[in-house]
Amino acid sequence: MPLEPRIRVSAVLRWEDRFLLCRHEKSGRGEYWLLPGGGVNTGESLVEALRRELEEEVAIGDDLTFEGPVAVVDSIAPKRAFVGRHVVHIIFAADLSGRSLERVTSTDAAVRGHRLFDPRELDDVVLHPPIQRFLGRWQPGDPAVYLGALWAP
Repeated sequence: MPLEPRIRVSAVLRWEDRFLLCRHEKSGRGEYWLLPGGGVNTGESLVEALRRELEEEVAIGDDLTFEGPVAVVDSIAPKRAFVGRHVVHIIFAADLSGRSLERVTSTDAAVRGHRLFDPRELDDVVLHPPIQRFLGRWQPGDPAVYLGALWAP
């Protein structure tokens, strides 16, 4: 029986011309990067969930103004995968320029660090979902886009 889709909210956090990503590591999957964010709990609005997740993963978010959603991505495991997985990513955006990133820390055990990436560096990292091309051309104020069904093993 297929699993119900999981809803995940995340944020494209811009600092000047770069993006803040969270490094994760799982056994068998190695190192990969995610936009900061996480799952939506029952009864929680998307923005409430995003603020909670940003507080856990990067210790910021309570005072951010969000744009969007700027993108929606369907991540669907290929049929050959052992465990079916379907995640709907709802992506917002916020500008961190002009603020210090010294307090960026995480209480989330899955986060192994943070880093600012120039869009030109994104082709060299494993990003889940694989939205490097979107991030490389996205500009604040762009209309929201649906990025289709993407999956990175």
